Amino acid sequence: MKRWIDLLEDEDLGFLKRLVLASGSLKELAQAYGISYPTVRLRLDRLIEKIKVLDALQPMSDFERTLRGLHAEGAIDLPNLKKLLRLHHSELEKNHERTRGTADSAHDGQR
Repeated sequence: MKRWIDLLEDEDLGFLKRLVLASGSLKELAQAYGISYPTVRLRLDRLIEKIKVLDALQPMSDFERTLRGLHAEGAIDLPNLKKLLRLHHSELEKNHERTRGTADSAHDGQR
């Protein structure tokens, strides 16, 4: 299984590197990027949420991890995230039932 840091995009890794080189100073980071402090704070908060998702111990599919990462980045709002996750889990459940039904049929045929 990959580590959370291996799953970050180059842009996120670059941001983390600059944050470390700025000794954690968001003010200095904002100046380096030429953006406001609140924008840097928002970017950091989103990155923190993304890392939490990537580092989560609960098993999740790559699709779910991607959706949650997109939400953490602000690309998907919460209502759409919930809707997509419900559909995804529904599909997983249907596939599991189909697989289980096929296995049960095969098992019944052996009796």
